Amino acid sequence: MATILVVDDELGIRDLLSEILNDEGHTVELAENAAQARALRTQFRPDLVLLDIWMPDTDGVSLLKEWASTGLLTMPVIMMSGHATIDTAVEATRIGATAFLEKPITLQKLLKAVDVGLNKTAVKPLAPSLQKNPAAMIAPADLTVEAAMTGGTLPDMVLDIGPQSLQSFNLEGPLREARDEFEKAYFEYHLAKESGSMTRVAEKTGLERTHLYRKLKQLGVDLARSKRNAL
Repeated sequence: MATILVVDDELGIRDLLSEILNDEGHTVELAENAAQARALRTQFRPDLVLLDIWMPDTDGVSLLKEWASTGLLTMPVIMMSGHATIDTAVEATRIGATAFLEKPITLQKLLKAVDVGLNKTAVKPLAPSLQKNPAAMIAPADLTVEAAMTGGTLPDMVLDIGPQSLQSFNLEGPLREARDEFEKAYFEYHLAKESGSMTRVAEKTGLERTHLYRKLKQLGVDLARSKRNAL
């Protein structure tokens, strides 16, 4: 699979992304700041980088610009942030970022962005006027930062009622099978309800995120299913 560099100053996010990507078969290298990212980028030549914007030494956009200006932006870079503006997203796109993930990062968006980046699927280019002047873009109220990274377009709406709160279970089989069936339906329901947000599902169910992710894998929960209710 791929070698992925995760750059984020938050230990919890580094650990969570590392576990998810390792489970997908990727090799993951971790950096907590721009200095470590520079060294690991040279040492391992990653196939893709997940880069946080707000870091204590050098911010992610500045590091992205540095790599672009020195010819080191030879791999897809996915920006991450919980507080970025649309102007920041547009600037990152102009520099060469492949995609943008808003925190808290949902599992299906992470895996989709990584898949797109590794397969080098082209991101829809910005209009020429926006490339020259990002500040000229007046965003509608429902335009997200992630949408700005795809050229200012909103995602298509998909109608899906998702798993329902009232379901029936086979009570004739062994207790373990009945329990697993219930737990799987329970987590699928909350994943759909929370649009795939592992953070919100963890809070709702009272489980720590890493334990929750392992539980979902154990139960065979279709983690991509919740994308039907996202956005």
